[in-house]
Amino acid sequence: MTVHHPHHPVVTTAQGAVRGIGQGDTAVFLNIPYAAPPHGAARFARPRPHASWDGIRDATVPGPNAPQTERRLGSVDMSPYFGTGWSRGEDYLTVNVFTPAAAGGGLPVMVFVHGGGFVAGSTRSAMYDGSAFARDGVVLVTLNYRLGIPGFLHLPGAPANRGLLDVVAALTWVHENIAAFGGDPHQVTLFGQSAGATIVGGVLATHEAAGLFRRAIVQSGSGLGAFTSEQAERVTRAAAEALGIEPRVDAFAEVSDERLLDAASRLAGIDLRTETHSDPLVGLSPFSLVLDTQPARSVAAGLGADIDLLIGTNTEEGNLYLAPVGRYGTSTAADVDAEAARSHPDPGRLVRAYKKERPEASFGELRSAVMGDALFGAGSWALAEAHAAHPESATFSYEFGWRSHALDGQLGATHTMELPFVFDLTHLPRLHGPTGLLGPDEPPSDLAARTHRAWVRFAMTGNPGWDPYDTERRATMRINAEWTQLDDPRGQERRAWAGAGRTSRT
Repeated sequence: MTVHHPHHPVVTTAQGAVRGIGQGDTAVFLNIPYAAPPHGAARFARPRPHASWDGIRDATVPGPNAPQTERRLGSVDMSPYFGTGWSRGEDYLTVNVFTPAAAGGGLPVMVFVHGGGFVAGSTRSAMYDGSAFARDGVVLVTLNYRLGIPGFLHLPGAPANRGLLDVVAALTWVHENIAAFGGDPHQVTLFGQSAGATIVGGVLATHEAAGLFRRAIVQSGSGLGAFTSEQAERVTRAAAEALGIEPRVDAFAEVSDERLLDAASRLAGIDLRTETHSDPLVGLSPFSLVLDTQPARSVAAGLGADIDLLIGTNTEEGNLYLAPVGRYGTSTAADVDAEAARSHPDPGRLVRAYKKERPEASFGELRSAVMGDALFGAGSWALAEAHAAHPESATFSYEFGWRSHALDGQLGATHTMELPFVFDLTHLPRLHGPTGLLGPDEPPSDLAARTHRAWVRFAMTGNPGWDPYDTERRATMRINAEWTQLDDPRGQERRAWAGAGRTSRT
């Protein structure tokens, strides 16, 4: 039941009533629990249903988020993306809902999973204001999930991938409650970016999520981004040593969130390469999904075959990890070779393919391209190929190519660059200026509207507005000031990764 009041709409969920806030034509509900607070030993257990409440719960102010440290990436201002760190409180497994104020029902639903390297980010980040989706007839849901050690550390006696299980629990909440907000529980699109996109790929390959969503969007994620159990156990041993405890769930359950965060911050630099596998995150994070079968392999075997998929990356993903810390312009041939050796069983072949495709490229450009594809490109191609092999649903591919001139033009079409356009939020002040993500120049006036519209159209119809991807043409929309549909762009580089999987003896 929805009570229509222009300023304080009230909706009754299965757990109790919530009062939101009216913002023009949009009704916003913040900090609604979808699972019980994960405190104490519950931090390392499956998500549990939240207790019901009496009366009307206030849903007009942001709530707490998952324990995290403030995260920075060199000289670029990433605060709209990461937020401002940890807002304390145990009841943080929550959703925000943005819906048309006069929603009658049956609207498409989009559920967003934020990125942040599996250790940061939340619904409080300015980039995830869903008002533009509500304006365009979509019920937009954003969610918090467990991060870092509580969310992803592989512990004997604890369920694996607890942060992913949180996302499934949020989807279950959406299935049970979203009709009260005007949404159609049978027309749900799950989408995410970066770590959130890798989680979406994992959910796509999760039996428990079957029937909870109809479409998926994977923005700069990876279908090959999971650690093996052997790799994850190295991280667990290192975390236990940092805390001076045994690597068991009962020991970790006794440790405070503050000490867990401190231990997590000391896990950087663990060598996760094994006799049979490279590190799918090339050292950038000690946390990821932990699966002995990569999501792309599970999708190839038929999981998620009935889900429409939109998947893509940005043209210069790796720049974000080089330019803000002064490593782009100083890159050498040795840096390019080292980057290839970290992620590919035949690094010489890989580098030759990139040089052939980009004969005029600088060492910084080559290094960024290899890193970006190790992190996102190869795993996205593998997931697209796996999904497109099943005729039961559609696959669509994109490449976002608009270049920011931040950091003297070195930031470019880097990781996260598509997000302000997808959310139609390019006007946010913190995104602009010489160190803002969008840089000193104004983006093309209609690029955000058109990009956002394509995502909305996919959620509504299953087609973003261009030809589907198949394993022969590999049609891909290159999104820039001009939109250009290409067949198999970067095919030479894609082929260099094909069959490499995540095996490497380097």
